[in-house]
Amino acid sequence: MSSGFPRPEWLVARLRNPCPMNRKPADNRKEGGRKSGPAKPLPGSRTGPEDTSRGNKAMKVADDPRFAQAVQNYEAGLKALQGHKYDKAKAYFEKVLAGPSPELADRAAVHLNTCNQQMSRASTQFRTPEEQFDYAVSLMNMGDYVSAREHFETLTRSSPKLDFIWYGVAALNCLTGRFPEAISNLSEAIRLNPANRYQARNDSDFRNLADDPRFTELLYPDTSAEASAEAEKWRY
Repeated sequence: MSSGFPRPEWLVARLRNPCPMNRKPADNRKEGGRKSGPAKPLPGSRTGPEDTSRGNKAMKVADDPRFAQAVQNYEAGLKALQGHKYDKAKAYFEKVLAGPSPELADRAAVHLNTCNQQMSRASTQFRTPEEQFDYAVSLMNMGDYVSAREHFETLTRSSPKLDFIWYGVAALNCLTGRFPEAISNLSEAIRLNPANRYQARNDSDFRNLADDPRFTELLYPDTSAEASAEAEKWRY
């Protein structure tokens, strides 16, 4: 029934446009009874066919017996490289390059390059012992003590009567902390050429032996007894 009074404008508007709370809930709700569509993948997740194929490919490589053999060859190559057996290491790394794993092949290629460089150095031809000695000294100055020692050992076997070779070996042993060997090598160098005694006194390569009494005795021997004997000889 009508009360006879006109309805306020706001009430007329409310009747024409009911409150959203009175509306029927939408069908695409996600919570509280709402319907949800297909779940979207999380950012960064890989569920596409391409990613699945990559995973299957990785599993196939890992299951491939050739992969296991490549790993064994790689480890054997590293062991040979650490033992400075460059020819053997090279053979192992070349096998890895032919294997099914690109990652191992990339690593093996780096080590293979190292093997080639070391083998190239070893195969360098020297016309004289002096040339090989200079090369060994250059390696020592660069900090490649292992390669320098290899050349010095070759020189001591081929030219044991050259004093400067023993002097160089003594310096190398002193730099690498082999002090007893350094003193023995320097003693041999001085025996072959006494002038090495004076050179060693001012050589910084022997600074680690400066406080060693054996080194001091070798460079500054007590000659008073010899002088007395010589004087007695000319006295009569």
